[in-house]
Amino acid sequence: MSHPRRRFSHRKVGSKDPTPRVVIVPWRQGEVRLAWQLVFPTVAMLALTALVPIGWSIWESLHLHDLRMPWLGRPFIGAANYFEAMTDRRFLEAAVHTAVFAGVAVTLEVCGGLVLALGLERITRGARVMRTAILLPWAVPTVVAALVWRFIFESPGGMATTIVQQLGATAPTWLADPVAAWVPVVLADVWKTMPFVALLLIAGLQNIDPLLYEAASIDGAGAGRQFLDVTLPLLRPALAVAFLFRLLDAFRVFDIVYVLTGGGPGTATEPVAVYTFIALMQSLRFGYGSALSMIVFGVSFVVALVTVRLLEPQGRVR
Repeated sequence: MSHPRRRFSHRKVGSKDPTPRVVIVPWRQGEVRLAWQLVFPTVAMLALTALVPIGWSIWESLHLHDLRMPWLGRPFIGAANYFEAMTDRRFLEAAVHTAVFAGVAVTLEVCGGLVLALGLERITRGARVMRTAILLPWAVPTVVAALVWRFIFESPGGMATTIVQQLGATAPTWLADPVAAWVPVVLADVWKTMPFVALLLIAGLQNIDPLLYEAASIDGAGAGRQFLDVTLPLLRPALAVAFLFRLLDAFRVFDIVYVLTGGGPGTATEPVAVYTFIALMQSLRFGYGSALSMIVFGVSFVVALVTVRLLEPQGRVR
């Protein structure tokens, strides 16, 4: 396949830009047609599986679609569903629950995954076996993991209650206390997804040249200084990917909460995804539920853009 030819044009008289301009000669029409033929199946599949549902959800969110009152039809109401969400106290509380859960869980997962990755990177014997073993929690289906953690924190005969009582303290009724109910939810999510974060960070650690540590050691840098000046800066891309993946996943948390607490007691642990499910499948308000889902999508999209922009290397040539 031939490459596009480059032509250099001189700057115009009086132009302030001293550098020559590079003009890319377009590919032949046959090559462009072949390129579109190759990418068309992927683009079509992406449109069917992503763009069409998003477009349909946007259309639904702009209409009044309530299956409890089918005689109303689907009248166009514009952004009324979005305005209702902004004044819905239960939705605002669910948004706060989601933000708190994402902040606590993702922080624990990234920090714990970094410690786990640093420890596994130093293992020489049985490294493959250990790295495979730590992935077992991540391979367990989320519903199964949530049920296991529910049994652990079940009161009064759960393992967590027994351990707290043996330490001489009074164990709360975990799943019935508005604050204590967050403990099994966060721990279950951290236990399941921290191995995934560690796997990403191990891949980043393996890309760091060992000669950099030798040079830092010769300059008198200790282990702490090497970690701060060598490991963390070079591990920044892997940390960014792990943080972004987990943050976006935490914003749409559903299955762990739904199985463990169902959003209770009351609505104390109800995230936005669970409330959206209730609005759609229990209250049968398809228009309002679609608006809630689009709000979650929009917030996740903005968070992804901001996170990538903040964590990208400085001075990158565009």
